[in-house]
Amino acid sequence: MAIELQPKTSALVVIDLQKGIVGLQGAPYATTDVVVRVAQLAKAFRETGGFVVLVNVGSRDGQDMLRPITDASVPSSFTRPPDFADLVAEVDVQSTDHLITKHQWGAFFGTDLDLQLRRRGIETIVLCGIATNIGVETTAREAYQHNYQQIFVSDAMTGLSAVEHEHTLKYIFPRIGRIRTTEQILAAL
Repeated sequence: MAIELQPKTSALVVIDLQKGIVGLQGAPYATTDVVVRVAQLAKAFRETGGFVVLVNVGSRDGQDMLRPITDASVPSSFTRPPDFADLVAEVDVQSTDHLITKHQWGAFFGTDLDLQLRRRGIETIVLCGIATNIGVETTAREAYQHNYQQIFVSDAMTGLSAVEHEHTLKYIFPRIGRIRTTEQILAAL
């Protein structure tokens, strides 16, 4: 289904396209393919006057990281390389982009994302990145609670497994926004 996007009231929000995460194995899409699609989207948004927000996750000293007690095994000895939080070169960071470092899964909590979107009159968020069911989904739920319209770019995001990616696309995103492809978003700009 075709959509119409107003670049002046729309923002592309890119989650965690950083060296330490893009190096992970993605599914159903390879992270390298996601990076290529996101680079196309970012370029198109910039050319049409849309707002581009690039989000990474990081910590200076690890003291601000969450440490919940969980049933899932998380390696306690994981050491992040010095460039873990660096955005990948392919996104071609521009001076007009807004950069956000988050310290948990979602891009709204503890950041100025909502403030910056509202100051610019943004009504619609086009969301993409890695991982679909973690950083992207958490940010989407937060955006929903902030009353933003959302479009999820299904082929410009990937999960750590195809099952996780598909679950979010099938059960969560249709309830809080619209799902489109990179090609459909580019055509709408």
